[in-house]
Amino acid sequence: MFVTGVRPRWSDMDAYGHVNHANTVTLLEEARIDLLFTEAARHGVPDMARGVVVARLVVDYLAPLVFTGDEVVVEMSVRELKAASFTLDYTVRDGKQEGSAVVTTAETLMVPYNLTAGRPRRLLEAERDFLAGWRAGGNGA
Repeated sequence: MFVTGVRPRWSDMDAYGHVNHANTVTLLEEARIDLLFTEAARHGVPDMARGVVVARLVVDYLAPLVFTGDEVVVEMSVRELKAASFTLDYTVRDGKQEGSAVVTTAETLMVPYNLTAGRPRRLLEAERDFLAGWRAGGNGA
């Protein structure tokens, strides 16, 4: 499981003091960038940063995410890995402390994309190997 911290901003709050839907989706995006761009490049797999798109997004809210100024924890794993797509699962916790409450779960269907050709592409072998390391229970190794 890949774990990263993201910090909601003051402007992410709605009138009720909760981080609103659109901004929750942005927090998921920031966490996803940490995995697919930063961590992938660190493992010698830079091609994902050149094109991968969200084909489907599902977000389930279990409790309000209240802005505190602190980072929230996003845990991610790869659930499904196909030739030309993969599914990421997310668990968002309201803090960094052990046992922090789960406030949101989500999933994204991701599709590698050739920006020059303007169409989806197949995963490269190095990308598949990288993603396989993050399957549920995996630590990226």
